[in-house]
Amino acid sequence: MYYLKISESPIDVQSLYERLKDAQYGGIVTFVGTVRQWTGDVETQFIEYSAYQPMAERQLEKLAAPIEAKGARVVIAHRLGRLELTDEAVFVGVAAGHRAEAFKWCQYLIDTLKQDVPIWKKETDTDAVRWGE
Repeated sequence: MYYLKISESPIDVQSLYERLKDAQYGGIVTFVGTVRQWTGDVETQFIEYSAYQPMAERQLEKLAAPIEAKGARVVIAHRLGRLELTDEAVFVGVAAGHRAEAFKWCQYLIDTLKQDVPIWKKETDTDAVRWGE
């Protein structure tokens, strides 16, 4: 059964990875997004994430359920609130029978999450405050 969490609590990468392990899966792929200092010439001080949580949770369920129906396991966690440099912002993990499926679905999940799930990023940089990418 998929595990989905949107919270202000720090992301415990190891415990989320443990949720993916099972004898039936031969491939586990994870993606962990962290707060980076530099984006090109822009220096980040910190990021604040907010969400319309009920809708975001429903959207995550819509992403995870079809993949699990194909026999894989999905784990997604996204952090809200203020995050400092190097803090984990998002964890996406997929366990599947084979690595190709796990890679494909993990990439699909993170790309679709960033595009479709109502989680917003307010980035405070050394020169300005920016919303989004």
